Amino acid sequence: MLTGKLVRVRHAKNKLVPLYIEPADSSLVALAEQLLFAYRSSPGRTRGEIAEDLTDFIPEGPRGLLPAGLAKLLEDRCEFEVEAEHPPGELREAGFKAAAIARAEAAKAGKPFDRTAVLKEVAESLSMTLTPELVERSLFADLKDEQRVQAFEDISPEHLLNRYNVALAQSILLRCTAMEVRIWGETPARFRQLFRAVKFHRLICSIHESAGNSYTLKLDGPLSLFSSTNKYGLQLALFLPALLHCKAFDLKASVRWGTERKEKLFTVSGADGLRSHLSDFGVYTPPELQMFADSFATKVKGWVLATEPHPINLPDGVWVPDFELTHPASGKKVYVEVYGFWRKGDVEQHYKKLQRGVSGKFVLCVGEQLRADEDDEVTFGNGVYRYKRTPLPEEVARVAALVAGIA
Repeated sequence: MLTGKLVRVRHAKNKLVPLYIEPADSSLVALAEQLLFAYRSSPGRTRGEIAEDLTDFIPEGPRGLLPAGLAKLLEDRCEFEVEAEHPPGELREAGFKAAAIARAEAAKAGKPFDRTAVLKEVAESLSMTLTPELVERSLFADLKDEQRVQAFEDISPEHLLNRYNVALAQSILLRCTAMEVRIWGETPARFRQLFRAVKFHRLICSIHESAGNSYTLKLDGPLSLFSSTNKYGLQLALFLPALLHCKAFDLKASVRWGTERKEKLFTVSGADGLRSHLSDFGVYTPPELQMFADSFATKVKGWVLATEPHPINLPDGVWVPDFELTHPASGKKVYVEVYGFWRKGDVEQHYKKLQRGVSGKFVLCVGEQLRADEDDEVTFGNGVYRYKRTPLPEEVARVAALVAGIA
């Protein structure tokens, strides 16, 4: 993602317009190739050495924002390590003390300061395996410019340029107060994929079905919250690539911009041509849910499990259960959601919403191992099943029979 000083935008009255680039532009493809060449040969080199190589491609001032932004995205694809034979902090502490004593003694005796002797003294005092050369090389190894690249995840120039446009939009969303998204014309599987992304990123969101096979999502932005704004803002920005897999959508976000935090409008639509850098898994099901579904089919009799239930309209929004259980003998249906990470307030509110909308038709599986408020007890009705590590199919079926009134 781009840092604030690398974000390129223009202002049109109350609107914030990102300066997207054209990924097919031959001059930009050439620039991307040059930057990629530096990073493809980066393993074993330091940040500082790479930055020095890039000085010819990143001019000072506004003209340097684009290449600097591309370089930042490539740096994010590097895996860095601190290469030191001994903790650098301890080396510096010992070295500075030894140097101060040596300088005082040299000045008193009228002799020049012997740096090599100090390095040798530090090496001998800290470890039998240290040498003066290793001490010198490791003294500042933990500083950012001295960190060495261990690996680089390569991409194509076109991928990098498309990634830049998405990163530009994501960096703006880090400063939003509220966001509304309308999506239309998608398949139920695509809608479910998007709603699962909302749940995965733990976003504060209300979902409402609209006319014309469409849904409207209303999300709180990081600057509307009282705490954890940086972490929440990042989760909101990380949601954007999932949205970009949809063909038809409109996103409107209120953004506080600049040092004065003036309110601006930022929009993104399917017509902007932004391409997600994430693989499109379509009807992808998380592994833990697929394992549960497979286990349920082999261990439980009398119930039929479906893994792609349609989103369910509630009085105050839309609910996306993970599974639909059908009891052929009675014709009754029960919906199941695996609620793995929760806080007391979150699960209580969610439970009450389901009680109002689908009472007697849901099982909420709550994971105890990830519970954030261990000291508090929450009392629920029959619709909640608490599990330790993974939900047990037999227990889910038992609770489903209980809530549905099946003997």
